[in-house]
Amino acid sequence: MLYPLYEYLVRRKLAPDLFPKEICFMISEVDLLADPGRLEMIAGWCMEFSTIKRIIFHIASKDPAALEGKMPSLQSFGGSASVRLSMPSGETTFGSGTPEILIVLGRSGREEITEAIAAIAREGVDPETITEETIESHLLYQVNPDFVIKTGGSHLTDFLIWQSVYSELFFTDINWCRFRRLDLLRALRDYQSRVRRYGQ
Repeated sequence: MLYPLYEYLVRRKLAPDLFPKEICFMISEVDLLADPGRLEMIAGWCMEFSTIKRIIFHIASKDPAALEGKMPSLQSFGGSASVRLSMPSGETTFGSGTPEILIVLGRSGREEITEAIAAIAREGVDPETITEETIESHLLYQVNPDFVIKTGGSHLTDFLIWQSVYSELFFTDINWCRFRRLDLLRALRDYQSRVRRYGQ
């Protein structure tokens, strides 16, 4: 009885205008394999808040190709969200609407930046004219997460290393498989209590 009440009280105190527009969860392949359905569950919790426009999941893996067949389908979101699944074999998109759900399997930030620089070089762009905007426009993932959540410890991958430079980070010792709606609400409460400085 106390758990639902506490969850209700935490949610009630969240300010509707202070939610992150883009939220990113960083998990490991061990997390995914232990509970594939939790990815869909947590995406559903985020979708309860209409101000969250993009939900990003990054699954760190040393052998992402071996995981492709074990990814949850997420077809249930096709009617209410736009889903983009980015894997070594290519990308799959389906559905329409908001939010956008981006699931990235095994990609690294260094790999993404290297590919962006290579693309700029192939275009013959004058090095003297290259700016941050030039690089950003060539990144594979055109996202800017406001809030990055890492479950099960404080070790981050370099995924979105460029895009998340001003993101608010949240680390929890709670393992992905035990991450509850209440834990998400607590993380959002923590986010709303912060003053974002954007590197200043």
